[in-house]
Amino acid sequence: MKKILCLSLLLSIFSSLAQPSFSLIPQPRNFTQLSNRTFALDTAKQLSIRYDVPDNWNEEQYALLVAPHKIEIRAKTLQGVVWARRTLEQLRNESGRYPHVQIEDWPEFPIRGLTYDDGRNFVGVEMIKHYLDIMSAYKLNLFHWHLTDKPAWRIECRCYPQLNDPRYQRAGRDQGAFYTYDQIREVIAYARERGIRILPEIDMPGHSDYFDAAFGFPMHSAEGRAMLEKCIAEFCAEIPATLCPEIHIGSDEVYVPDPKGFMQWAERTLRKEGRTTYVWDPGLPADSLSVRQVWRENTGAGETVWPHAPYVDSSMGYLNYYDPLLFPAKIFFHTPCETGKSDRFARGGILCMWYDVRVADKSKIELHNGLAGGTLAFAERFWTGGAITSQYYGTLLPPAESEEMRRFEAFQQRMATHKRSRLAQGMSYWEPLHAPAWEITLTSETKSCKVTAWGDVIDLEALCRKHGIPEGDVQCRAMRTIVCHQDEVRRFKIGFEAPVRSNRCSDGIAKQGHWPNEGRILINGKPLAPPQWKEPENYKFHFNTWAKPEEEFPYTDEQLYWMRPATAITLHKGVNKIEMSVKRHFRGQRFHMAFIEEAGQQLQTRCNR
Repeated sequence: MKKILCLSLLLSIFSSLAQPSFSLIPQPRNFTQLSNRTFALDTAKQLSIRYDVPDNWNEEQYALLVAPHKIEIRAKTLQGVVWARRTLEQLRNESGRYPHVQIEDWPEFPIRGLTYDDGRNFVGVEMIKHYLDIMSAYKLNLFHWHLTDKPAWRIECRCYPQLNDPRYQRAGRDQGAFYTYDQIREVIAYARERGIRILPEIDMPGHSDYFDAAFGFPMHSAEGRAMLEKCIAEFCAEIPATLCPEIHIGSDEVYVPDPKGFMQWAERTLRKEGRTTYVWDPGLPADSLSVRQVWRENTGAGETVWPHAPYVDSSMGYLNYYDPLLFPAKIFFHTPCETGKSDRFARGGILCMWYDVRVADKSKIELHNGLAGGTLAFAERFWTGGAITSQYYGTLLPPAESEEMRRFEAFQQRMATHKRSRLAQGMSYWEPLHAPAWEITLTSETKSCKVTAWGDVIDLEALCRKHGIPEGDVQCRAMRTIVCHQDEVRRFKIGFEAPVRSNRCSDGIAKQGHWPNEGRILINGKPLAPPQWKEPENYKFHFNTWAKPEEEFPYTDEQLYWMRPATAITLHKGVNKIEMSVKRHFRGQRFHMAFIEEAGQQLQTRCNR
């Protein structure tokens, strides 16, 4: 019977793969395949653009027709034309041919953004352009450019050159590196061509250690405001409102004697320059005209307090905080702006990528934080909108047989297509997740429980919260089975920790011959040997490292399980028993486990779960 079911599943999968779904991300609202034909078309000669559309069309709305001898785009604005072209790029197959289709599409939310923090880790113009290319490919339209933070001011400053002086910046943090006004204008122009506008952030009055070091007094003081006002005036003269109509002023994570007075001054100063202001929420008190960026983590239904003012949603969490293989699921099951619908207050969302820890190899930022995978899930959710009406999952995957997991599996199939065809390097860390059942025992000093959880990755911290396991030491023992029809070797990514790329609180690399975090894995009762570590017993920091010397130790691939090579495991014919154990043994630990098969073998494995 099991073999019959397996054969049925395989036929179903092959049948779905054979269907011309084209794996578009984000998925269009209205998609019609007109025939099974494909065409070799010259977009330079056979593409026409028309702007004769109904007045009620969305500013980003477009219609796309691919026919035997032509491609036709209709849109209200150039923005819609850009998105039609991006869809067309995704439709083009490996042979350079296009399918016979008709599409009409528009986003639910007008703001779909990405944050990068250049203040802490400066990456330069070419890397910023790379991020913009990824954004544009998936119809994100706002780049939130965090240009100042504790280590440095990254904007050319002629009125006060001290702000660019490496002597006043954090040692080892790209001292003296900044963007000239010409480079900022270059980035703005590059982004505009790709359907993206730039939202620069001058974070004030907090996150400004460099300012205190350069001048000897803080931003919020009378002297500080006077100097900052000159800096803002210079920036706005060089980068006029026609190029950059919005500016983010930060305002979070700081105490000042007169918060209301400072914010009134800051908002008034920017508005005199013709700018719309954005602020963090929670943060210092802003008025009703400022757009809030809600960053409070939404860990359960109803826990985020949404403002009665224009806002964008960043409450799904930060790319640098979560396991990059699990985070796409968290976004996929997130309801944008609480309701899934845009209105006069709910403007959309911004996906944030911070990296507080010093980075040695800047090309690893997107891999260590899962930029590509997170962007794909974010683009899908905030373009299509819609509420998640069933149980709130957060970082706990739903059961394999549930409709929610079936939808996520289908989305991951589209992600896998983009990894193969467009993002091979940027998604090299990524493997799709499935939802095998684990029987898990959680034992603390005061409570023990046996539960079922699903997924190749289990957020054990979230599982403890769900089942009322108190903080403190907890032992986890997890068991599942894999059925094989023959003896074989498979490869798995194995993790006992997913360190946050900000506070560095981690058990580090284990002793030689041990798994991290006191982890242990048995395959049919026999211990599985860990990798041969290059830096054993390094990077163990059982405390928050913000603003401490330990924050300057860069992450290496070996410290992050998703960046390590998969481990070969020998499985025998029949039922194989997998047992993993890990202990929560220090405050702030990322209590976590992962057992993820490499994608090349997963089609067969799905029959055995």
